[in-house]
Amino acid sequence: MELRQLRYFVTVAEELHFGKAAERLNIVQPAVSQQVARLERELGLRLLDRSSRRVTLTGDGERMLREARAVLAAADRAAEVAAELVAGQAGVLRIGTSSGLRERLERGLSELRRTVPGIEIKLSSRPPGEQVEAVRSGELDVAFVRGPVTTAGVRGIPLWEEPLSVLLPSEYKAADGVKLVELAALPLRLPPRVEEPALSDRVLEACRDAGFEPLPGRAVDSLEDAIVEMTNGSPAWTVVYGNACEVSDGELWMGPFAPALSVPGQLVINTDHSPPCLDVLVNAFI
Repeated sequence: MELRQLRYFVTVAEELHFGKAAERLNIVQPAVSQQVARLERELGLRLLDRSSRRVTLTGDGERMLREARAVLAAADRAAEVAAELVAGQAGVLRIGTSSGLRERLERGLSELRRTVPGIEIKLSSRPPGEQVEAVRSGELDVAFVRGPVTTAGVRGIPLWEEPLSVLLPSEYKAADGVKLVELAALPLRLPPRVEEPALSDRVLEACRDAGFEPLPGRAVDSLEDAIVEMTNGSPAWTVVYGNACEVSDGELWMGPFAPALSVPGQLVINTDHSPPCLDVLVNAFI
């Protein structure tokens, strides 16, 4: 199925006349008839009733007309976005990022470049609060952050759920997931809240829901350093996004919680001026 075939079919359905449809499309009538007939063969449906005097839509044709119009509208919008980018109206897309998003960014940006060839991407990594403020002020076009977005002048578009994993002494490992209440006696080490507010808030909330206040441990300024310290020092536990680190079998173990914990991942945009390629960007990262 080709967009050309859908466009010819929609035009015939609107004109109910092959000759008038050909004039509107500025092509010869046999070409219109051939492409619509080919579309019917490929779909295995009869879309039009034809006679020497008139053309009418079948029931299948009426349903297909709605779907064809939606497909053509989406294709036209993608073409408009590409034209804007090529013309330089939005040739540079400034994106705020967070730690641990490399795989998601590579996959999404690869799809974005495929859809909009030639777009220039500029990435900026900073704490979530600074990212949101940069989007609000116009310094960034969009930002990927974890957790809720409540700042005036911006809004978050939920795109994914980021699972949380626990990193802790191996004697606490559980193949079916670690229960938080079993960690009540161990110090909890988290990054400073200004750097990872969503992670800190979600973990503390879950601990309180489990019926305890976690013992505060030293802040995690570097995950690699924290792993070394936890391997060779006093027992403690920490929380990471997904599989954000690798630990060999031994002193430490990383795995899921039971029940599972996660935080929402969102695309933050300015409420007054979103980028022209927003639809393409969202679809690339879903």
